[in-house]
Amino acid sequence: MQNIRNIAIIAHVDHGKTTLVDKMLYTANVVSRQQSAFSDQPKELILDNNDLERERGITILAKNVAIEYKGTKINIIDTPGHADFGGEVERVLNMADGVLLLVDAFEGAMPQTRFVLQKALEIGLKPIVVINKVDKLNCRPDEVQEEVFDLMCNLNATDDQLDFQTLYGSAKQGWMSRDWRKPTTDLTDLMDAIIEYIPAPEENPGTPQMLITSLDYNSYVGRIAIGRVHRGEFKDGQAVTLAKKDGTMVKTKIKVS
Repeated sequence: MQNIRNIAIIAHVDHGKTTLVDKMLYTANVVSRQQSAFSDQPKELILDNNDLERERGITILAKNVAIEYKGTKINIIDTPGHADFGGEVERVLNMADGVLLLVDAFEGAMPQTRFVLQKALEIGLKPIVVINKVDKLNCRPDEVQEEVFDLMCNLNATDDQLDFQTLYGSAKQGWMSRDWRKPTTDLTDLMDAIIEYIPAPEENPGTPQMLITSLDYNSYVGRIAIGRVHRGEFKDGQAVTLAKKDGTMVKTKIKVS
């Protein structure tokens, strides 16, 4: 089985989730600063490619992207941070094995952070705390770290979940460090922490079962179902049966592109 990590990034709106994903994509050379995959759009907030998202400056729809780092495939889910889209967040958390809890170094954990974090802890996800924007004036990263610990205690986190790793830095400036007083020049500490502390998915043999969390469309391949294989495996040429809403069964084959 390929070495994989599945993580979701959760935070309050405007705490820097999508900016952090941008920098992670640059770190893994998925896109370059000179030319992004969306060449007709700005080279920032790459995953916010919905027109309304760019107009409002917030993430509305959950999106996922995969990067390769030191031989490990890291699947990243960028989740909405606004309270109105809490249902979208709950649905996609089932795709992850761990979460990056991103909090502002001045504002700390906000109400929406509490709501989403509680859902993540309830389903047993392992957290890594990322305290962002330590470059701002009047930031208080040490106090915020203690506030996050107290919040997790109040949400009945397990001992393993309370034993979380904390990273500090500035997504805007593109660096993370285990000590906010010692800035680095890149996201190496964060990427290494994901591999070290987020558990790999467990193998679950049996009849193939896949949880579909979102749908997309491409004019070349048609409809695209995005989700996570929770049981078994899918192989090229494998015969499967598609159960439709009206009860009809359609036989088809898996095609790996």
